[in-house]
Amino acid sequence: MKLRVIIADDHVLFREGLRSLLSKDPDIEVVAEAGDGSTAVRLAEELQPDMIMMDLTMPDMDGVEATRKIVSNNGNIHVLVLSMESDRSFVVAALNAGATGYLLKEAAFAEVAIATRVVAAGEPYLCPVIANIIIKEYMQGNPDGVGQTCRKLTEREGKVLQLIADGMSTKEIAFACEVSLKTIDSQRNSIMKKLDLYSVAALTKYAIRKGLSSL
Repeated sequence: MKLRVIIADDHVLFREGLRSLLSKDPDIEVVAEAGDGSTAVRLAEELQPDMIMMDLTMPDMDGVEATRKIVSNNGNIHVLVLSMESDRSFVVAALNAGATGYLLKEAAFAEVAIATRVVAAGEPYLCPVIANIIIKEYMQGNPDGVGQTCRKLTEREGKVLQLIADGMSTKEIAFACEVSLKTIDSQRNSIMKKLDLYSVAALTKYAIRKGLSSL
């Protein structure tokens, strides 16, 4: 049985080129194309393909939000991101949204074909550049690689972490949050334990990486 694929990309020429290449593979069938995220979500629901090749920067609804909706609504559909974006923030956002694989558009078609089969089978596939980003995430103290640790913090702890990273003293944070110094000390200790980071410098670096600080 052929792997049924939807291509979601806002560039018509890229979609047509990729479809032409995929059509030469006897094991792959492109069942539809989408030029924006909303269309990709609708087609995924209607056609129930094995996987979707998803660009991230599209009009109407971006690829990250489209991926989140598709994976949430259709657990059997897998998403392979095919993007020009190699920035860490795009990678983290896509994987957080539920993408199973991530390839850069500079990849050779042979790798695209391999990644298609791997992802359609529900297995993760990351090209070397993206894999390197995820490894760095792990080495920098985020073993989940896609920001899961931050979700362990309460809303108040997230606020305290942000203020710490912004350079405020314990006294200033206590005043801003309208609580006692003892409460802030307790919350800071809780944050450190949850994140396994035990210095203000480490907390600050973490907050900056997660976009929690205005620095």
